[in-house]
Formats: sequence, C-alpha cells, structure tokens
Amino acid sequence: MTAGVAVWFRLAQAGDVPAVVDLVQSAYRGEVSRLGWTTEADLLDGQRTDPEQVAAKMAKRESMIILAEDGTGIAGCCHVERLPQGQAYFGMFSVRPRQQGQGLGRAILEKAEQMARENWGSTTMVMSVIAQRHELIAWYERRGYQRTGGTEPFPYGDERFGIPKRPDLHFVVLAKEL
Repeated sequence: MTAGVAVWFRLAQAGDVPAVVDLVQSAYRGEVSRLGWTTEADLLDGQRTDPEQVAAKMAKRESMIILAEDGTGIAGCCHVERLPQGQAYFGMFSVRPRQQGQGLGRAILEKAEQMARENWGSTTMVMSVIAQRHELIAWYERRGYQRTGGTEPFPYGDERFGIPKRPDLHFVVLAKEL
C-alpha cells in the first residue's frame, strides 16, 4: 500500500510495451510531466524512450522491467539489469505524474532492490542521473544512494534519448550497497 492505495508488482510482458512507453514519456517529457516533480521538460524535448528500446530491455537476458499496478492500470515502472561483480543497474524509473509524491516511487525502488538481491544475489545497485536533477539526486541520497564520483556523458546527437535544451548535460553515477 502507498498512501492508502493498494499496488501490486509484476514483470512486464510484450503486450505492455506501449503502456510502458506512454508512462515513461508522461513522467519525463512534455506538459503532462510538469504535473509531477520528475519532469525533465526544462532540460530535454523529444522522446524519453521508444517501443524498440523497451522491447530490447525486456528481451535482454538478466534484465527485467518491473511494473507497479493499481486498480486503474500501470502506475509506475522501472528497469533493472544484472551487471558483473554483484552489481545491478536501476533505470527507466517512472511514476504517473499525478501519483508522484505519494510513496509509490519509494515502493518501486525497494521492490527493485529486493528483486536484484533475491534473483541475482546483487550486492550493489547503481544508476546514472542527469547531474542537473538536484532534487532527484537528493531523493535517492535520502534512500541511501551515494555519489560514486563517476560521471557519464550525455548522448548528444542521439535523439532516441531526447533533444537537449542545454549544452552541459551529463550523468552522475550513484550507488547503494544492498
């Protein structure tokens, strides 16, 4: 339960691809994303993901898209992938904009950590977050994630990841011991 609403988790199936793409897009891009606090609309235009990217994540071995459902459908999701040396990667984290700030995101993150531990024996969860997303980084830090000191470049010129509105985007790497 999150904020009094029952949610349950399941792994995404091929038929879920369109709904996952719509959810991720709504959480990060366009005007509807501004209804929540995870919007990247001031940093990026264009798409956040597409059906091909979501299907590829689902088809990849030791990779899963976890869906959180409530009585009205898919309310949130994330992607978790097994990495070498006991690590798992967390990404594509999305919650419907109108449901953000009610505890669902925390529940999804906790479920992803649990599944990485139980399914793969992962000891560390890692992620990359756009450095300019200060509020989001602070949210992860309150949940035990720490900056590793690592950074990654933003894929400028590859519109599959969005159209940047500024020239200084890059990612910071966060990690948490599970």
